[in-house]
Amino acid sequence: MKFSLTTLGVSSASPTTDRYPSAHILNICGRLLLIDCGEGCQMLMKRHGISLMKTEMVFLSHLHGDHVLGIFGLMSTLSMSGRTEPLHIYAPEGFSRILDFFKVQFLERETYPIVFHPLTASVPEVILEDSVMSVTALPLLHRVPDYGYLFREREPGLNVRKEAVASLTLSVSEILALKEGRDVQREDGSVLRASELTYRPYQPRSFAYISDTAAFGALPGMVRGVDLLYHEATFGDDCAEKAAEMFHCTARQAGETALRSGAGKLVIGHFSSRYKDPSVLLAQAREVFPETEMGWEGREFEVPVKKTE
Repeated sequence: MKFSLTTLGVSSASPTTDRYPSAHILNICGRLLLIDCGEGCQMLMKRHGISLMKTEMVFLSHLHGDHVLGIFGLMSTLSMSGRTEPLHIYAPEGFSRILDFFKVQFLERETYPIVFHPLTASVPEVILEDSVMSVTALPLLHRVPDYGYLFREREPGLNVRKEAVASLTLSVSEILALKEGRDVQREDGSVLRASELTYRPYQPRSFAYISDTAAFGALPGMVRGVDLLYHEATFGDDCAEKAAEMFHCTARQAGETALRSGAGKLVIGHFSSRYKDPSVLLAQAREVFPETEMGWEGREFEVPVKKTE
């Protein structure tokens, strides 16, 4: 039951010789989700053995080029490769005009359905729920409509305690009822309480993606208690005024959000090209939040299963 983030592109507006623009892969129980798709994204995926064809969904934060320009080449490659499964794209509503133009001008054969889900909410909104996960869109504070995303693993089903099965000689029907969370009344009048005899084998895991945004008061509450937080860290302390002017965050502000939200681990990225060595940004974030790591091309961050017993 894998739950991991692979950072691919961690540069901000301009690529550098060793950093590509924003692109990341979230693997939830074998399902591949692409989060932002900057220039060169499909090459990075191929380089690191990540299947384009198995990518189910794309989540775009906003419509600045360093977050979206790679999606068009990727969609073309999927068509030329004969993909037939739908590709779901979640993005601010303005993406629809760009997508329509792309289809008319460049997609000669649409071999697969491209399903666009426009985002318009001004407050956090659940945009997807299925048997594996839920996804919440988080409105951010940037120069254009912009969304972060909160991914949560669905709560696992109930298990009946093994000792209860043996000591109470539970029947198959009683076990099934308890696993559905229902109490069972026996012929002798006794009641088997699901709350006492069952447990959930592990705690659901979570990941939040925050880029691009200025710092604002409500943000930590939006990602409260998240296991893994990816947060933009475009600038260092030396450019704090520039960060505010451009509606971006410093590495220190990323650390502060992680601290205030109670996150388990912070991964920073979206580094300005002015920082040849972004380790200075890592150091500043760690001064506030020691459990900080630096995203880099091909680096994987796994959230382990948290067993309850």
